Amino acid sequence: MSQCAVEQVLGKLLTDEGFRRQFFEDPHRACFLFGLRLSPVELEAVMGIPRTPLAALGQCLDDRIRRLHVPPAACPEDRPR
Repeated sequence: MSQCAVEQVLGKLLTDEGFRRQFFEDPHRACFLFGLRLSPVELEAVMGIPRTPLAALGQCLDDRIRRLHVPPAACPEDRPR
């Protein structure tokens, strides 16, 4: 419920592909799970940001500042034996 919280969500949307996916599927749940508290007005404003440009900008960031995202199917324990 502050500018700081908005900046945290924006940073996470840019640097964390998994969070970005979860956020656009269910923004309320994603914010709750990651402890990010936005007011309804702030959440609505962030939800209005188009997903494609966010993802494109996130891909432009140096890998050293992005969170590694491993899709569940890529995890060895999820592969059929």
